[in-house]
Amino acid sequence: MHISISNTTEADRDNRFMQVAIEQAGIAEENGDVPIGAVIVHNGQIIGKAYNQREQLQDPTAHAEIIALTQAAAALETWRLEGCTIYVTLEPCTMCAGALVLARIERLVYGCDDPKAGAIKSLYNIVTDERLNHRIEVTSGVLADQCSKLLQDFFKKRRIENKNQ
Repeated sequence: MHISISNTTEADRDNRFMQVAIEQAGIAEENGDVPIGAVIVHNGQIIGKAYNQREQLQDPTAHAEIIALTQAAAALETWRLEGCTIYVTLEPCTMCAGALVLARIERLVYGCDDPKAGAIKSLYNIVTDERLNHRIEVTSGVLADQCSKLLQDFFKKRRIENKNQ
């Protein structure tokens, strides 16, 4: 998917690509997974997009970010994703934050914070840690209310379902 980036601000682009990540999160929810989506963009073009698939694949590493990284690496035919931006609906966990650093992602844009497992600012700050060999530019809070509402609604529904069992 190519989104024209001429005559748009960075904030406009961030909102447009985050909306695609939110759509991916919706697919996760439809499949019974926590609604988290990720999109990777290179030169204005989406080269990876994914949603959480832990339940679907029964794989603890099947986070949206990890699947999108694999797709982007295949698209660019390199594991070094320099010049790429990843859009994620929720602040990445330690596994995903580490993978973003290892992949040399240039920029991370995420929606809402994750106070229980976030590794960008909530619990840790992996992607800007000066002890590591790569640091990532971070923009947070993009469409945060929409991203947060997806998660709140999902877990509210889960609690009701669990209560009725």
